[in-house]
Amino acid sequence: MELNEKVADFSLQTDESKTIHLKDYAGSPVVLFFYPRADTPGCTIEACGFRDVFKKIQAAGAVVLGISRDTPAAQRKFKEKYNLPYTLLADVDETVCKQFGVLKEKNMYGKKVMGIERTTFLIGPDRKLLKVFPKVKPEGHAEEVLAVLRERNG
Repeated sequence: MELNEKVADFSLQTDESKTIHLKDYAGSPVVLFFYPRADTPGCTIEACGFRDVFKKIQAAGAVVLGISRDTPAAQRKFKEKYNLPYTLLADVDETVCKQFGVLKEKNMYGKKVMGIERTTFLIGPDRKLLKVFPKVKPEGHAEEVLAVLRERNG
């Protein structure tokens, strides 16, 4: 996926088991952050970071969507446990993970496994890819995304 390329629409189940489409958010920038697994240490730091700056991201006009391979029920539990104010998406069959190319080979206790590489995509109101944040470090990432949004808004 290249910068300024239009992002293909997709549909996924939310943490409330509703189906949403990327096109539902046309007209607003979308912060789409992929994380490996709900309620794990790094993912919790990242998700809570977005929670803590959520009102500022909203004020910048953007929508936040978190996405992992967890089930809608696991996403709902994660959302409730940490009081996350944005929608979490369940990509159980990895369709959207593959679309965005975030599945990478990882080393888990000496065994090679395929997992989500923590990556965030900033998608413009016209669904064009504005920025990619690869290999995200959870600490401070939400502030980094907010700074880019504010910069774009001038």
